[in-house]
Amino acid sequence: MTSQPIADAVVPALGEVPAFKVGEMVRTGTRFPVGHYRLPMYLRGKAAVIERVIATMGVDNEEEGFGRNAGSKGHYYRIAIPLSQIWNDYRGPASDGLRVEVYENWLERI
Repeated sequence: MTSQPIADAVVPALGEVPAFKVGEMVRTGTRFPVGHYRLPMYLRGKAAVIERVIATMGVDNEEEGFGRNAGSKGHYYRIAIPLSQIWNDYRGPASDGLRVEVYENWLERI
């Protein structure tokens, strides 16, 4: 009989599994709410790839900043946005990109 390592036996609580995986293509949200939000306007509606899931789950800073967060948590992700997505006339290598960490609620599947 082989024993399973303790780390492999851990079952995540409801909602602790990231919504997106490394390598997955996403698009940043295009919402234009009034006030201070954590995704700059020039990065909204851009295609990107998930480079990293940031551990551990964190508090939504936007909601917290407006006093609306009741302790709910979600995942942050490091995404890579090609510079050609940001500047239409970008002439550098296609591999050039901007890396930014974004909260889960600003990302959607493509």
